[in-house]
Parts: sequence; C-alpha cells; structure tokens
Amino acid sequence: RLRTGKVIAQLGATIGRHFSYALLQAVAQLDEVMLQHELSRLVEAEIIYHRGVPPQATYTFKHALIQDAAYQSLLKSTRQQYHQRIAQVLEAQFPETTEAAPELLAHHYTEGGLIEQAIAYWQRAGEHASDRSAYLEAISHFTTGIEILKTLPETPERTQPALTLHIALGTALQHAKGHAAPEVEHAYTQARELCQQVGETPQLVPILFGLWRYYVTRSQFHTAHELGDTLLRLAQHGDDPALMVIAHSALGTTCLWLGALPAARLHIEES
Repeated sequence: RLRTGKVIAQLGATIGRHFSYALLQAVAQLDEVMLQHELSRLVEAEIIYHRGVPPQATYTFKHALIQDAAYQSLLKSTRQQYHQRIAQVLEAQFPETTEAAPELLAHHYTEGGLIEQAIAYWQRAGEHASDRSAYLEAISHFTTGIEILKTLPETPERTQPALTLHIALGTALQHAKGHAAPEVEHAYTQARELCQQVGETPQLVPILFGLWRYYVTRSQFHTAHELGDTLLRLAQHGDDPALMVIAHSALGTTCLWLGALPAARLHIEES
C-alpha cells in the first residue's frame, strides 16, 4: 500500500538487509525530498529501522523475512537491473567500499548477469580475504568465481582467469587445510591442465611447486622428484636465479628423504 515506498523498499532489499542513505540515494535517482519522505513512511510502518539522519543515515530491515519478501516481489528483469545499477554506482562513487569489500560488487555483478566483471571481483575478494589470513572466506570467493566462469562459453579468453583463480585457490587451500589435503592436489592439477592450453607461462612455477609440496608431504617422493626436475629445467631454460633456488631446494629436500644424500647435498649447496 506504500506505492513509491514499496519501490524504495525493493531497492533497499536489493542492496542488502543493511543499507546507507548515501548509496540508496545514488542508486534510486529520486528527488531528495521525496526519498526522505518515503523512507520516513517505511520507518513509521516499522518496515525498516534507521540510525542517524540523512545523508549520514543507515537503515536496516526489521526482519530478514521482510527484506526477502520485498526482494522476491521484484520481477527478475527488474531485479537484475537493480543489481547492475548498484554495482556500477559502488564502483564509480564508493571507492572505499570497493576497496574494503570487493565481495559486495562481486555479488551484485553476479546477480546482475555481468559475469566477466563479477569474476574479476570474486578474484579480488579472494585475494583481499587471503591478505587478512581469512582463508576459508578466500576459498569460498575463489570457488564462486570458478563456478561462475564455467557458465561462460569455452574460449581462450576464459582460460587465463580460470588459471589465476585455480592457483589462488590452491594457495588458500594449503593454508586452510594443509599441504596434503586432496583439494590442494585437485586445484593445482586443474591449474596445470589449464597451463597446457595457455602455453609456456611463468604461472606454471607456483603450480609445480604447490604440487611438489603436496606430494612430498604425502611421502610420494618419486613423484615429488619428477616435479623438482621439471622446476629445474624451467629455471635453466629461463635463466631465473630465484627459480633456481626453489628448484634446487625442492630437489635437495626430496633427495634427502629418498636417502640420496650426495645428490641432496649438491642441490642444497646450489640452492
């Protein structure tokens, strides 16, 4: 029965259970007097609560079910347009939010059907979580990005972001579940297969090293040795001193556990 207020409630529900006046105003594109009037009506009807006064005010739906009812009452096409508009406004006008909570933009771009932008922000969200050592959160973000990427047609352009996401997922899984977790092998194996599609790429190094740590931790030393040999060939081919350190260190450790002590000493001294 609130008419214009219903539209405001639906738009607020699309933003989330909590939303700021500043973001709602930027997205709603309504006259400020009308917007404040309709928000006051929603508050009086106890559909939403508020703290502060505009333009610093924030609003919260009284109950998650009310938010859900307002959201579900939208046509799918309208809902998608709202999500697109929210994501674009956040990106253009709220750089602090974009920096601090990229998962918000990832969510809105996903629901808005802008998949390529969504994938980029899921990756950023995962990296942001990893930087805070929130590895379970990072795993969730990277996995979501990978799943969404699968909805796109299989093209060469899809391979590179998939590769980046799988490498990042492998690293996060190592931190959260340990080097020997089966999920770690799966993530890095998928990444290695993607590398074969891309061709020679420096990203092969963290993949091989991640797999090496997986196999050496599980005492599968012969497989680990083969990976160390591959790392060393890459280092020699690319004349990369940093990679030489990694390769000789990996081979030295593997040879030690295999009982090949002279070879282990040689590689460790080289490292």
